[in-house]
Amino acid sequence: MATRTTMSPAVHLSLPARAPRPAAGCDVCAALAEQRSEAYRRGDRSAVSDCNVEIVAHRERGRC
Repeated sequence: MATRTTMSPAVHLSLPARAPRPAAGCDVCAALAEQRSEAYRRGDRSAVSDCNVEIVAHRERGRC
């Protein structure tokens, strides 16, 4: 007996979100933003993403 299959619908991806802004006057956010800039310059997109996650998490924890 043959099984009938169909294709899944196409995946639609949006543009990446803008990079989070570091909180003004926060030394931790400033350090993460500098690390992000360095990672971007050397082409390490994984490290850029990690820094973005850390900036957002730091701000959401209210530590700025």
